[in-house]
Amino acid sequence: MGFLGGHCGQCDFCRRGDFVNCTDQPQPGTTVDGGYAEIVYARASGLVRVPEAFDALTAAPLLCAGVTVFNALRVAQAPVNSLVAVQGIGGLGHLGVQYAKKMGYRVAALARGTEKARLASTLGADHYIDSAAEDPAAALTALGGATAIIATAANGASMAGLVAGLQPRGKMIVVGASPEPVPVHTPDLIFGGRSIIGSLTGSAIDNEDNLAFSLTHQIAPMIEPLPFHEAPRAYDRMMSGRARFRVVLDFTLAQ
Repeated sequence: MGFLGGHCGQCDFCRRGDFVNCTDQPQPGTTVDGGYAEIVYARASGLVRVPEAFDALTAAPLLCAGVTVFNALRVAQAPVNSLVAVQGIGGLGHLGVQYAKKMGYRVAALARGTEKARLASTLGADHYIDSAAEDPAAALTALGGATAIIATAANGASMAGLVAGLQPRGKMIVVGASPEPVPVHTPDLIFGGRSIIGSLTGSAIDNEDNLAFSLTHQIAPMIEPLPFHEAPRAYDRMMSGRARFRVVLDFTLAQ
């Protein structure tokens, strides 16, 4: 089970096949108990079949962070071999670079500083743009412009400056939830027909597509396993931004 705990099948959105936007859908660990648990009750509509070739520690982050960027790239509908940028090389972004490369795109990774440049290249990025050293929109434009930007870093101001780096008809897909607004220079949207849209995770069947793709193309998260009794420390590490890049609770580790 991923971030969404199963659609109701009865609301207007469900009846139109839009299961992600179901108005009566639990979120394990947020609206219902079960985020950190060995056994949970769940709706059948929220369950995902995990291929036996996956171990639980690898599959777990793919069911949330993985499907989020996987679906965002599908929403982008960018032509194969076009330039796709991934903003932020963290829990979402390090997977986004892998998916984008395996989907056949030329990939530009955007982050602050140079410390993630080598990692981005290892993950499959063709270009690395240090947003602290140069204007990322100008750098993308110099590469021909991005057909899509997957914005994973939860910073509204840093997202806003990227729109000008899109090609005409390009899309910025926002998956990083920021409490800040995204101030946009409206001519960048109007001239060229660029757009900004959001994308929220995916349904159970989307997740099965995601896992099948990940297995075929050997996409895997970078994780830090910790025993269940250290859940508070795991949570603190995640919230501090020090995790590289997903902390996974392992129930098999001895207390």
